[in-house]
Amino acid sequence: MIALLLAAAFALTFSLFMTPLFVRLFHRLEWGQFIRDDGPQSHHTKRGTPTMGGIVFILGAVLGYVFGHAFAPSVPYTSSGWLVVLLMVGLAIVGFIDDFMKVRNQRSLGLTGWAKVAGQVIVAVVFAVLALQFTNEHGLAPASTAVSLVRDIEWLDFAFFGTVIGGILFAIWVIVIVVSTSNGVNVADGLDGLATGASILAIGSFVFIAFWQFNQACHNPGLDPTVAYKCYEVRDPLDLAVIAAAIAGSLIGFLWWNTSPAQIFMGDTGSLGLGGALAALAILTRTELLLVLIGGLFLIVTGSVIVQRVYFKLTKGKRIFLMSPLHHHFELKGWAEVTVVVRFWIIAGLCVAAGVGLFYLEWANR
Repeated sequence: MIALLLAAAFALTFSLFMTPLFVRLFHRLEWGQFIRDDGPQSHHTKRGTPTMGGIVFILGAVLGYVFGHAFAPSVPYTSSGWLVVLLMVGLAIVGFIDDFMKVRNQRSLGLTGWAKVAGQVIVAVVFAVLALQFTNEHGLAPASTAVSLVRDIEWLDFAFFGTVIGGILFAIWVIVIVVSTSNGVNVADGLDGLATGASILAIGSFVFIAFWQFNQACHNPGLDPTVAYKCYEVRDPLDLAVIAAAIAGSLIGFLWWNTSPAQIFMGDTGSLGLGGALAALAILTRTELLLVLIGGLFLIVTGSVIVQRVYFKLTKGKRIFLMSPLHHHFELKGWAEVTVVVRFWIIAGLCVAAGVGLFYLEWANR
């Protein structure tokens, strides 16, 4: 518990006080946001606002994770915790390349869509391979080959197809989760503070989930024998709670500067990194399908883009929304940006509450 609190506190403090320094540095480097001409007119005033702010809170999260362990040596580093860092930082690097190309070329498009997906796939495959390694003394690897909701679903285990084919199917499943989640956060990052606030709620839920799993873990010596039949077969849940707390804390500090009017944007560096963190936490806590609820806001805004494009093609030019993603539709309807953001945060909070509620109800009614 001490490691968890220290990690969150250090990450929050770092992000809160270091972000202004990075804002000045990015201004000096001329790493400013380029605004597309077909976007809402109110966004044109944001042109030149420093971007790539994900560097700040990702650095804060990693340092917070290290700090929490340094001052709570009774909680060891684990492969699970470092796998979350790997996926988060790996996707952040893909996002940084995209952001840097935008800044250098002074246009709103960096990497091509397929190039970005290729980068995400490479990082996801590396994560998938490593996540099945590092078995502990109980035979548990950080991830399992089974699809999971609140626990592994035994009849949806890719291992049934054999080691090779099962491993390939697992890697494909991980790719689907990683690419969809990271792009979902990326699409939501269109208004000041929107993706940051929604990510705080989503990643914060994994602090609770992982810490609960730690207390109810099958190999926890302090597990109450009367509820042992409900125990969780998850490797390193406490360390997963620590890294989740560090990320959430760092995001809270960053939100101080990212909320309207934003003094810095997270960029693809931040949004892809956050999507990676969410995907890793869901996979390693065995709550993959539950992520659909916990990250419900990201699903909604991404779905609005897909629906808009499909409807546009089917009707040869007609639109359901004034503009997609959905948050821009409400801006064009006349809602103030802050109003859209706060209401979408409420939706994100309700989705997270539903996800955490389902997680707890499964345990209570088991």
